Amino acid sequence: MAPSAIELSTLGHRIRHQRVSRGYTLDELGALVGVAGSQLSLIENGKREPKLSLLQSIAGATGVDVTELLSTEPPNRRAALEIELERAQSSTVFRQLGIPPVRITKSTSDETIESVLGLHRELQRRESEAIATPEEARRANTDLRHKMRAVDNYLPDIEKLAEKQLKAAGHVSGALTHRTVSVMAQQLGFELIYASDLPHSARSVTDLENGRIYLPPASIPGGHGLRSMALQAMAHRLLGHTRPSDYADFLQQRLEINYYAACCLMPETASGAFLSQAKKDRNLAVEDFRDAFGVTHEAAAMRLTNLATVHLGIRLHFLRVDGSGAISRVYENDDLPLPTDVTGAVDGQIACKRFSARAAFAEQNRTTEHYQYTDTPAGTFWCSTQTGSTSDGEFSITVGVPFDDARWFRGRETQKRATSHCPDETCCRRPPAEVTERWAGKAWPSARVHMQMFSPLPRGTFPGVDDNEVYSFLDRHA
Repeated sequence: MAPSAIELSTLGHRIRHQRVSRGYTLDELGALVGVAGSQLSLIENGKREPKLSLLQSIAGATGVDVTELLSTEPPNRRAALEIELERAQSSTVFRQLGIPPVRITKSTSDETIESVLGLHRELQRRESEAIATPEEARRANTDLRHKMRAVDNYLPDIEKLAEKQLKAAGHVSGALTHRTVSVMAQQLGFELIYASDLPHSARSVTDLENGRIYLPPASIPGGHGLRSMALQAMAHRLLGHTRPSDYADFLQQRLEINYYAACCLMPETASGAFLSQAKKDRNLAVEDFRDAFGVTHEAAAMRLTNLATVHLGIRLHFLRVDGSGAISRVYENDDLPLPTDVTGAVDGQIACKRFSARAAFAEQNRTTEHYQYTDTPAGTFWCSTQTGSTSDGEFSITVGVPFDDARWFRGRETQKRATSHCPDETCCRRPPAEVTERWAGKAWPSARVHMQMFSPLPRGTFPGVDDNEVYSFLDRHA
């Protein structure tokens, strides 16, 4: 493997240090080792890699071993400063500024280099801090959402990979069993182990050294959650993931492992055939898709976004909304008007009160899906919504399509209809004039502050994961 620029720079500094220590000029040492002084200068400046025979000659002329010249440690403090500055000025963060690097000469003082390095360190700190903020995370998430929208939320390479792995494990049809997931892990050299002391910040931990995937215990082994987590952990290996370079890279990896797990739980061939028949029967329903493959309602709804446009020619939207109306997950390629912040992010924004995703919370009977047509500035949409609850409160899962495509879905005959004028604030965000007049200046609400506002996202090597907890866990189980 060719040495890096920094390695060549360190070697050059060590050669220069030995030459100067012996009192040789470039031409004098060049004459001793049989090269021109100008060639030796290129080597000392890290611009050219010397042959081993030349290194041996230089070592002999300066009275040191070759290993001394090849050491990765800078020979002195000055060299260390210059090497650190070279590394800083070759970073992506600095190059993005579009300004020329500072050229260091013999007359440049150590204090000047240290001052410039201080600026680089502060630049790097601020860049790292920005990457860690929820604002930066929202930007990265928005970019990824636009990217997936452009490809109709469909990743054919991962679809094919999943089908290949399922076939190798002997899966033919029906819901994916936990036994088959274990076989898939074994074929990759992993053993699935349930541990009750997983780090609270990690969904699973993979021991690459000993070939183990640690998962949380469950009252019902083989449930969708455990199968999905195991498949996600395996996907990192199958997709060739390395440590994420930034939060955007982390989100991309997370999307890909979730996509792979969904492809395994609901394979494209079987899912495509199921959905195509349901469309032919004009009886498409998320709940039927869910039950056919033994997954959650949310998983089935999300999987529908991967396949509906490519296999059925239907454009659609998906929303997960919490009890307060905040959107936590979203996908659309049907132009449903959604609220956004100044960065274009939808996550965390409040959905219109007239949308099915929020109207469903008022239903008394929640055992069946809530169906509704909604007139919006972008046209009329039909939606089906299922509600649920967790320890964090209520939530709803919505899948919807433009009016013309409602004919393929069960529930299209619903008489429920609403009108939304959002993003016009008069729709549901601004109180009626008489109420505003009645309470203006007479109300003082105390806002509930979300603690994540004050916490940077990354805590360790992987965003949101505490390295100390993970390494301590592996030490206990090694």
